[in-house]
Amino acid sequence: MQELAGKTVIITGASRGIGAATARLFAQSGSNVVLLARSGDEIGALAAEIGPQALAITCDVSRYQAVEQAVAQAIAHFGSVDVLINNAGVIEPIAHLANVDPAQWAKAIEVNLTGVFNGMRAVLQHMRAAGQGTIITVSSGAAHSPIEAWSHYCSSKAGAAMLTQCAHLENAGRGLRIMGLSPGTVATDMQRNIKASGINPVSQLDWDVHIPADWPAKALLWMCSSDANDWLGEEITLRDEEIRQRIGLS
Repeated sequence: MQELAGKTVIITGASRGIGAATARLFAQSGSNVVLLARSGDEIGALAAEIGPQALAITCDVSRYQAVEQAVAQAIAHFGSVDVLINNAGVIEPIAHLANVDPAQWAKAIEVNLTGVFNGMRAVLQHMRAAGQGTIITVSSGAAHSPIEAWSHYCSSKAGAAMLTQCAHLENAGRGLRIMGLSPGTVATDMQRNIKASGINPVSQLDWDVHIPADWPAKALLWMCSSDANDWLGEEITLRDEEIRQRIGLS
């Protein structure tokens, strides 16, 4: 992945799961990685593991000013921002509409949808000025199908998928590469919380059907290459066997 050598990649939700696996893989590919998450201790430890290529910034993506400041800090430290991976997301509260706590429901929208907007908004002016940049948002099959007790998650992911399309429409002519990734079910802590809820068919899945976190990480790395240009503005799904073969997953 020589295309990424020396590039600066911002990864939200970088403390664990897909985010942490992505940070490690991009760093191995020669990128500078900027780790954003609310859990400062966890991203600090990950940055220490990766080394000087990594910068950890404690950040709540639901707050625009915090994201804007994180982007400015990344540019000051590494000199540019070339890739944004909108990965931060929450699955709680898993609850039916009739019973869900309104404040918790709204917070999920703030993280999963407004957080994606905040990331895009904070990097777009820099990428436009540079005439290049890649923005990838981690999506979900929940963006396209209703799931019991996931009204917050389905709604926010659907909104984020539309944001991706809007961002592509407005910026493709400026040299920016914007797309989404729907990884399917991944063996992360989020899936453990889903399993524990016991609600809806997703919670009933056997653990061995979930893909490892390094599969989405490898997909995200590939999506930053010119080989993925046929999918600009679209949502790639790892459920597609042809896509898996193209990336080299098995």
